[in-house]
Amino acid sequence: MKKVLTVLIFSLFTFYTYAQDDCSKYYPMNEGASYEYTNYNKKEKVDGVTKYTITKVSTDGDATTATLNLDLSDKKGKEIYTTSYNFTCENNIVSIDYKSLFPAAMMKQYESMGMKMEISGNDIEVPNTLEVGKELKDANVTINMNMSGMNMSVSVDMTNRKVLAKESITTIAGTYSCYVVSENTTSKTMGATIEMSSKLWLAEGVGMVKNETYKKNGDLMSRTELTKFSN
Repeated sequence: MKKVLTVLIFSLFTFYTYAQDDCSKYYPMNEGASYEYTNYNKKEKVDGVTKYTITKVSTDGDATTATLNLDLSDKKGKEIYTTSYNFTCENNIVSIDYKSLFPAAMMKQYESMGMKMEISGNDIEVPNTLEVGKELKDANVTINMNMSGMNMSVSVDMTNRKVLAKESITTIAGTYSCYVVSENTTSKTMGATIEMSSKLWLAEGVGMVKNETYKKNGDLMSRTELTKFSN
């Protein structure tokens, strides 16, 4: 369960990687588009690789929805987690379906064990009109669980989301002109509270190029960079 929740938080951070048609100018939204990100720990050692592939794109009125497959591997290349979730572009805003982050098969597994689960929150949004100084809407997701009369709750809150700067950044995948978006994240898991902050480098037509996560005291916890991109 703990590992699943960790991936959920990771997915919330890296959502900014996807979606572009006439609705969104920042993210490719094409079937078959794929991304590879290399994850580094605080010692700059490779900690794993995350691969994303857009497997389905559909349109309903003004809304375009895509299904994204996620494969997370450890530093030795062993697959440790795979899932899929949806995101939508409508009215020039890209938003993630927070409920789809928690795999349906896993939901059924827990329900068959007698656990009742309820997921609530509000979608993460990224508008087309990014500019330095712009503030973005807060986002959160909460999972309430009940089993044999015992209640548990897990929540992730993303606050103070704003565009800090515009700068050029280079990774193995290339050089990109990016907006730098900062945010604070508070996760509460079974009585434990973790406070973090992050910076995301976001490029037009590509999405997230780089992500750095910091402890509450400002120390670097991890770094994620785009290493492959195919649209």
